Amino acid sequence: MTTSLLYFLLLTLVPATVLSATDSELRSLYEFKKGIQTDPLRKVLDTWTDSSSSLTLSSTSCPPWTGVYCNDAGNVVALSLDGLALGGELKLHTLTGLTALQNLTLSNNDFTGRVPPALGAMSSLQHLDLSRNRFYGPIPARINDLWGLNYLNLSGNLFKGGFPGPVSNLNQLKVLDVHSNRLWGHVSELLHEFRNVEYVDLSDNEFFGGIELNVSSLSNTLRHLNLSHNNLTGGFLDGESMELLRNLQVLDLGGNQIAGELPSFGSLSNLKVLRLGNNQLFGKIPEELLESSIPVEELDLSGNAFTGSITGINSTTLKVLNLSSNGMSGTLQNLDMRSSVVVDLSQNKISGDISMLQNMGAALEVLDFSSNNFSGSFTNLTLRFEKLTTLRLSGNLLVGSLPSILKACPRLSTVDLSQNEFSGSIPGSFFSSLTLTKLNLSQNHLDGPIPVQGGRVSEFLALPPDLPVESVDLSNNSLSGSLPRDIGNMVELKLLNVAKNQFSGELPSELSKLGKLEYLDLSGNKFKGAIPNNLPSSLTVFNVSYNELSGPVPENLKGFPLTSFHPGNELLNLPNDDHGRSVPGRIPEQGKSHTSKAHIRIAIIVASVGVTLMIGFVLLAYHQTHHKGFHGRSRFGGDNTGTDVKIGRFTRPSFLNFHTNVQPPPTSLSFSNDHLLTSQSRSLSGQTEFVPEIGKPVLPGEAATSSTPINLMDSQPTTSGRKSSPGSPLSSSPRFFEAVEQPVILDVYSPDRLAGELLFLDASLQFTAEELSRAPAEVLGRSSHGTLYKATLDSGHMLTVKWLRVGLVKHKKDFAKEVKRIGSVRHPNIVPLRAYYWGPREQERLLLADYVQGDSLALHLYESTPRRYSPLSFNQRLKVAIEVARCLLYLHDRGMPHGNLKPTNVILAGPEYHPRLTDYSLHRLMTPAGVAEQLLNMGALGYRSPELATAAKPVPSFKADVYGFGVILMEMLTRRSAGDIISGQSGAVDLTDWVRLCDQEGRGMDCIDRDIAGGEEPSKAMDELLAISLRCILPVNERPNIRQVFDNLCSISL
Repeated sequence: MTTSLLYFLLLTLVPATVLSATDSELRSLYEFKKGIQTDPLRKVLDTWTDSSSSLTLSSTSCPPWTGVYCNDAGNVVALSLDGLALGGELKLHTLTGLTALQNLTLSNNDFTGRVPPALGAMSSLQHLDLSRNRFYGPIPARINDLWGLNYLNLSGNLFKGGFPGPVSNLNQLKVLDVHSNRLWGHVSELLHEFRNVEYVDLSDNEFFGGIELNVSSLSNTLRHLNLSHNNLTGGFLDGESMELLRNLQVLDLGGNQIAGELPSFGSLSNLKVLRLGNNQLFGKIPEELLESSIPVEELDLSGNAFTGSITGINSTTLKVLNLSSNGMSGTLQNLDMRSSVVVDLSQNKISGDISMLQNMGAALEVLDFSSNNFSGSFTNLTLRFEKLTTLRLSGNLLVGSLPSILKACPRLSTVDLSQNEFSGSIPGSFFSSLTLTKLNLSQNHLDGPIPVQGGRVSEFLALPPDLPVESVDLSNNSLSGSLPRDIGNMVELKLLNVAKNQFSGELPSELSKLGKLEYLDLSGNKFKGAIPNNLPSSLTVFNVSYNELSGPVPENLKGFPLTSFHPGNELLNLPNDDHGRSVPGRIPEQGKSHTSKAHIRIAIIVASVGVTLMIGFVLLAYHQTHHKGFHGRSRFGGDNTGTDVKIGRFTRPSFLNFHTNVQPPPTSLSFSNDHLLTSQSRSLSGQTEFVPEIGKPVLPGEAATSSTPINLMDSQPTTSGRKSSPGSPLSSSPRFFEAVEQPVILDVYSPDRLAGELLFLDASLQFTAEELSRAPAEVLGRSSHGTLYKATLDSGHMLTVKWLRVGLVKHKKDFAKEVKRIGSVRHPNIVPLRAYYWGPREQERLLLADYVQGDSLALHLYESTPRRYSPLSFNQRLKVAIEVARCLLYLHDRGMPHGNLKPTNVILAGPEYHPRLTDYSLHRLMTPAGVAEQLLNMGALGYRSPELATAAKPVPSFKADVYGFGVILMEMLTRRSAGDIISGQSGAVDLTDWVRLCDQEGRGMDCIDRDIAGGEEPSKAMDELLAISLRCILPVNERPNIRQVFDNLCSISL
């Protein structure tokens, strides 16, 4: 953008060659300077002084101050402080005294503060750039009084609220850039009012509505339009609109929910960039986009549902092509992309011979054909890509020997040839490259040794000892020989996986040199001997099972679960057996009888003690269960697991004691409401796995000291083999939660050790991280997002703290941007986010929200005997339905799908059971893998819409919310869980199919909960509610939006 907009900048910058600044202008600049608190380059605080210019307020020359420019009349016309690393809370109204100011540029600094309405009085202003700062609050409506403005850039700030209108006064505006804020509004209504705008960037906001634009006013001027990463819906531009946008060069609509087929792009003869990725588009890709008829240089259609056959890509202009994650098929025969730099066709069904790569241009840097049906071999293929850095061909049908591609592509850093049919040995160049960082050759038919020794050892040792490779995956092949000692030269290695091969011999002690190693899987081989001592402490995943190892387990590995060592390794002294595990079979003759009897006596004693403890444990569990009942609370969201577990202190997120014998909690939970809320008897076979999740109990008579810490931070999942199975009854059992309820104590370090950031989303609540760390805490439950706690501050204010799972959330910048969007939501029926904590380690990510007294809708519906609540009446259920729909309407109007709608995320607060929604829009904080897991969890519970189940890259949507809401309506009417399997005349069906079947057979009232079916409420109202619920689960194209659902609910009369 900077190149294309340089013209506008130059128009408004006037050389400082002249005469004077008035007294009022100097006073304005001095007042403005007071807001600048940091100036590391000393460009302003040291130059904006009387001594630097030898001026007084009555002087007659323009001050030689950094960034201050005057015109020939001596008036200040430009203030440009771009990129000087300045900081402070500015009072922009102090500049209103600069009556001739035309250019105000404060971009690329760390300024904060609000934009005052008084700025609208600066009628001479033509160029306003406040981008990439931390200005906040709403954009004042008076900004539309700047009728002479031709450049407006407010991007990269914290502005929020609706974009002020009407903007019809801004007839001179040519550039509008407000990307990366929290602004919202109907995009079509906003753009309709502009007349001469050439560049529009509204991306990374919360604008909504369709893009059925009235483009006649923009047809002659608009060249750049970026509406990506908003909440746009509806169809794509029609052919008539496309013809009017004849001057368009850049169109970016990626990351929305736009659906439909694409029209012809033949009329856009100037189009250079088209980004439509991650929408809901379908149909065929217009042929002209893959040809040279229009000069497209970048084309991104990834993450949609395009289908059809691709037979050729022939474009001399395309530099970036991304068609990944669609349903494209056909045999790619013609490939002529001489200018291509990035080509990504991954995750389709495209076939063709890999030899076509010879037709790629020499400029190629990234090539990804993974997860397709490409075939052929590299045997007679000559490739020469001097600039290629990334090659991904995994998941195809490639055969033959591996290519010595590193010689032809000397800059390669990532190579993934996994999941093919390659055979033969591994070329030595893969292990001697000075550029390669990631190598994946897994799931092929490779054999022979790892080529870093033998005939190539001298060549290898002649290289620098510190090779850059970070990840090597050779698993699931037929490789043999020993693990070479020279592997210790790969000092940057973080992942090494050689599982399921035929390696043998002893493990080299040089593995201890890999100080950055995090993932080591040697399982499924024939390794013998001892496990080397001093393996890196950085290991989080370790597996040597299914080998023939022996001897003691090194001390620093004893924290890993038994599954890291067993099955296999019968001669290995496992971590839970100080005397080792002997091989069954031969027993020494001498002392045989005596030893056997002694063992029998010991076994009897141990068994007796164990049975006694078990009986006492069960009695204690029964007593507590009977005495307390089941609370089943859920405050901020997620699938609650039972009653509060008391713990002594809520430890500081970044400095908790780490105990290697503490097992982390399960990483994923998928269970029905029956698991969640009933009190069936459970097997206690997994108690030892679950107890450490809630801390080490203080045993009766034992002093409660800091020597018995709970490790909430470091108990997050880090190793394979430490997970409970999804759907485990034990992991979700409320009875088991109560059985182990014991007080525990947490270690708390001094506040000067605190290294993370506690950031507030609401100025009405303030506390310190130290105060949070002192707060008594109780475990409320767990979900696919993490573990939920209640914390009580010194002031008595209660918060819920959601401790997010490792690997779930986005990087810090994206996380901060999205959490601020979520934190801006304020509604009486929504539990607001108050703050978040970002610690220095990956497992230190916390969300803080208000604690709400009440229980979930799920508990009210499915609470079993003994009940603490009376069954909800039909009137109460209808009221809850209306209020939840009203809340969803509020979210949808602001472009935010809830994304995780289920009864456990609806809290009924107070005696009137006011519904409060939790867990809303958390998918915005997640990685794609985290979103997929959330949706998988919803699918297991019965709330995921069918279109999400079949989408290549599913993301929560408005229509998916409506589907989940329809399922909840059915649950409220039937008092059956969405996850229930119901037996009937037509066989076993789930809840939605059962309700649909009952309605089709004219017996809808048969599925109504008998607690309300026989009441005084009219059956007609129940029939109407049932009909609404059925409309909510219609196919996505027929499904109503939430406003229609809300209106229908409000029309039900009692």
